[in-house]
Amino acid sequence: QVQLVESGGGLVQAGGSLRLSCAASGPTFSNYRMGWFRQAPGKEREFVAAVSTSGGRTYYADGVKGRFTISRDNAKNTVYLQMNSLKPEDTAVYYCAADQPPLTYHIYSAEWYDYWGQGTQVTVSS
Repeated sequence: QVQLVESGGGLVQAGGSLRLSCAASGPTFSNYRMGWFRQAPGKEREFVAAVSTSGGRTYYADGVKGRFTISRDNAKNTVYLQMNSLKPEDTAVYYCAADQPPLTYHIYSAEWYDYWGQGTQVTVSS
């Protein structure tokens, strides 16, 4: 069992930055691929970014490439999402999620992730 707790959300102006953190409990954090998803009001949950178990490979949705960076620190059981050049359309509740086993076809689909945090609100004003 993995418990995930996100933090770092808030209100920011367009063009600004935020860094989200997700702290995980449990001794096997490094066995999980970690992902970030988001859900805006009235929309389905969508993939944002994911990072491999070692941190060596990262994956991004097209709409955030070049603006967001996902990383992890296995010694601290934490995954991060650095968000730069934020746009109003980035406004959503952001969730971190853990996937194990981290099979390739799992990367982009929320249905394959086993554990989820409670979410943190990100609001970008224009």
